[in-house]
Amino acid sequence: MINIIIPVRCITCGKPVGGLWETYKQRIGNGEQTAKVLDDLGLERYCCRALFLTHQDVLSNVAKFRT
Repeated sequence: MINIIIPVRCITCGKPVGGLWETYKQRIGNGEQTAKVLDDLGLERYCCRALFLTHQDVLSNVAKFRT
């Protein structure tokens, strides 16, 4: 499985968020509500929440073109 690229820190406020992505992805995959998961992970600022809600897994597409 190819890992995705998520920023280590929030681009706007600098809060460390890189270690939360796998937990977020797993819990969303289990059918939990997005807002509850973000609250439980301590992502209360709009910038951090937007980072998680808008992140796209593009590494698998880009990896096809590596040399």
